[in-house]
Amino acid sequence: MANKYRDYDNYIKEYPDAQGYFGKYGGAYIPPQLENAFKEINEAYATIAQSAKFINELRRIRKEFQGRPTPVYHCERMSNYLGQTQIYLKREDLNHSGAHKLNHCMGEALLAKYMGKKKVIAETGAGQHGVALATAAAFFGLECDIYMGEVDIVKQAPNVTRMKMLGARVVPVGFGLRTLKEAVDAAFEAYMNEYEDAIYCIGSVVGPHPFPMMVRDFQTVVGIEAREQFYEMTGHHPDAVCACVGGGSNSIGMFVPFVADPVEIYGVEPLGRGPKIGDHAASMTYGSEGIMHGFNSIMLQDEQGQPQPVYSVASGLDYPSVGPEHALLHDKGRVKYVTATDDEAMEAFFMLCRLEGIIPAIESAHALAYAIKVAREGRPGSILVNLSGRGDKDIDYVEEHYGCGDNYDFAKLR
Repeated sequence: MANKYRDYDNYIKEYPDAQGYFGKYGGAYIPPQLENAFKEINEAYATIAQSAKFINELRRIRKEFQGRPTPVYHCERMSNYLGQTQIYLKREDLNHSGAHKLNHCMGEALLAKYMGKKKVIAETGAGQHGVALATAAAFFGLECDIYMGEVDIVKQAPNVTRMKMLGARVVPVGFGLRTLKEAVDAAFEAYMNEYEDAIYCIGSVVGPHPFPMMVRDFQTVVGIEAREQFYEMTGHHPDAVCACVGGGSNSIGMFVPFVADPVEIYGVEPLGRGPKIGDHAASMTYGSEGIMHGFNSIMLQDEQGQPQPVYSVASGLDYPSVGPEHALLHDKGRVKYVTATDDEAMEAFFMLCRLEGIIPAIESAHALAYAIKVAREGRPGSILVNLSGRGDKDIDYVEEHYGCGDNYDFAKLR
């Protein structure tokens, strides 16, 4: 068993390769007119990633502006209610702006300044990436355009207001399903017309190379901190680590620092209303290999290779593909990809509210739902959950559709 984990000792140096491939996944499938723009981004990142000045500036920002490190928290009351499994949270909800997204947005905006760009362009689903990039743009004095599906604009109204207050221009996307996939389409099209003065700051570990690598690198601060903090708290590694998976930025940042450790790793996808096409966004569970948005990965697609419609109660998870590094880790068997339904996620949402005084993002509640499922099996041990964001953005939607949790009696869990 130990040999299995030693195979990953040099993992982060081996993947991706020079062309941006994680095994057979990844790459850069882009229009010819953007090849030079992406080459410029890749070369700039390769330069500053090894620069002591850039690294030290990013560390200063993380400490003084973001409030890092975020803590690891033991959910003692919830663990006792559920049984023997001890549930811990990596509290990315306490990162400035309320989620893990600022970890890579500050890095991408710093890169934009280094490259002499005047504007950052991005898509957003749940709005957390949009808020984070608007925050970074304000910090660095950059213009900011955020493309967001009309459905998500309604669901995530508080985050839309935050983006506007921070000075960003929120551009509604009204075609297709009017959610995250269409927002990516619109943002990428806008970038094609503005790449000389702008940089496209992708919101997850998706898109053409070098973005899956860049976002991964910026997000590994989550797992690096969590690994050290958990060991300091307990004297050993957790038995399992889990995080939600849409595009997969919070999860890859949590997983990669643990891949060489004897720890089980679980990526939790949104099963939504069930396995029927259009009722979920569980790309890894039900998808197949295909190319979308400039990269090769596992995606939900029809017989013609077109993306299938997707759905999740969590706006940040309703994406029909997944980061290429997740596809590699799935094929290698290092990460197990599981699912949680809307109902399971909402139960986890209210359980954390009532038993621990923490309102999670609905996206993060999917990961917590899997930890609850493990705990109910009665296994001893520990599971570390990446609580990737806070639920302020979700409370109006949750109250309208699910109430305030009064239908749950958590005193009867045991």
